[in-house]
Amino acid sequence: MIIELYQKLADKLSSQPVVIATVINIKGSVPREVGAKMLIGPDWTFDTIGGGAGEAKIIEQGRSVLTTGQKQLATIDLTGDINALKEGICGGQMSLWLERWSGSEAFNLAQEILTILQQGQKIQLTTPFSADQIPSITLSTPATPSAHPSANGFIECLSPPPLLLIVGAGHVGAALAKVAHMAGFQIAIQDERSQFANADNYPQASYIFTEKIDQVLLQVSHYPALYVTLVTRGYPFDLAALAGICQQNITCHYIGMMGSQKRVQMVLRSLHQQGLSDSQLDSLYAPIGLNIGALTPGEIAVSICAELVRVRREVDGRG
Repeated sequence: MIIELYQKLADKLSSQPVVIATVINIKGSVPREVGAKMLIGPDWTFDTIGGGAGEAKIIEQGRSVLTTGQKQLATIDLTGDINALKEGICGGQMSLWLERWSGSEAFNLAQEILTILQQGQKIQLTTPFSADQIPSITLSTPATPSAHPSANGFIECLSPPPLLLIVGAGHVGAALAKVAHMAGFQIAIQDERSQFANADNYPQASYIFTEKIDQVLLQVSHYPALYVTLVTRGYPFDLAALAGICQQNITCHYIGMMGSQKRVQMVLRSLHQQGLSDSQLDSLYAPIGLNIGALTPGEIAVSICAELVRVRREVDGRG
């Protein structure tokens, strides 16, 4: 998750320099996307740019940059065949920019990026290729693709991770928080029962709300990528959440509701009686999750998270 990466960067920069390895260009089939990052220290790394021999090569080069401070462009060749392995056989190539961050200026920049992302805002980061220039940020986001190299540097739009609001702090909610957090979602939990919605039960959660759902929706509505899962203990809570989302015109990338077809139809009928239209409810995924025959809370959480990832990556999930 990008917030964890910049948190780690800021933590390490308080006492030591760090090299950031950033994927700036790709060709063909590769394991990571443009903008993917890995942090490299003298005896540690954080996150991954794809693993395997290619990553090992980048770590070695990164530690050289850590010593010299000289920026470096590196390439991972993944076009080797099975009988002449180079750095992998995905079929493509990756270009990476290796740059050392060090000192108070780099620490302050990492902290500023972290704060902005934690506030749910996007930010543009420009990394110059010139040896005598340092990275800089602006709150304005680029009109061009979110991450791309230019003649003079690498420009990327850093976005906060998608926020998953889990409504309902029961068994499924607890399992979903764990799985979705591993998948890169920032977690928020809402349940008026503080004995369930608390930091002990949800250590992954950035936000724990025990207010009523309509008040909570106002607090998270500014997030650029908001996902909502209704895994409540009863349909009145689903009804209140869905009515609040529609009446407040909150834009959600995903809304999913757990329950049987009968429960789903009961909720939809009640919403229609409140005057909500079919078009306002078109984006509802109900019953929630991919149909993998899930029965236990853990299995249900996996099916829900798989659907969240499918929506996030905009694929149909059929292979």
